[in-house]
Amino acid sequence: MIQIPSDLDPALVPLAFLLGTWEGAGVSDFPGAEKCNFGQSVTFSHDGRDFLEYHSHSWVLDQEGNKVRPLESESGYWRIDKDRKVEVVMVRDDGVVEVWYGELADQKPQIDLATDAVARTAASGPYSGGKRLYGYVKSDLMWVGEKATPEVPLRPYMSAHLKKVVSPEEVAEMARNLPDMPDDGIAFFK
Repeated sequence: MIQIPSDLDPALVPLAFLLGTWEGAGVSDFPGAEKCNFGQSVTFSHDGRDFLEYHSHSWVLDQEGNKVRPLESESGYWRIDKDRKVEVVMVRDDGVVEVWYGELADQKPQIDLATDAVARTAASGPYSGGKRLYGYVKSDLMWVGEKATPEVPLRPYMSAHLKKVVSPEEVAEMARNLPDMPDDGIAFFK
């Protein structure tokens, strides 16, 4: 269920499905880089202003699903305008800064983004742009990223399936808001 916080800037209501902390796993595969399974934690939060704050941390997983080492980290800010156009500014731990533009799909919680500008430090690897697709599917957040370098044309390189993390406070709030159930509990479902 998508909840809309009372202090969320009204302009951000179409992006409310992103809010919260999401965790899960995915696959990374790009020429010249290690192919691996990875774990990921993503948080979208807000402070009442007209943007969502974004943080993502991922790590390589071994065959048993244990953390091996960090993979990538990125942070940024997401905005949306009245025409459902989305803009994202993102900084990655490898020395890349990106400006992404895209659109929230009509009648469904799905965002298509493409890089508009890329800046790299001297220490970062080759990178010329990318695309991402984020979707809210059956209460889960799924995403796929495409990447291009001067040597490799645009192609998928990472994707993940994330589940929303529910805090103990949210569980307590849900419990407080449950309707009274009959003593046997069965009548509730009739």
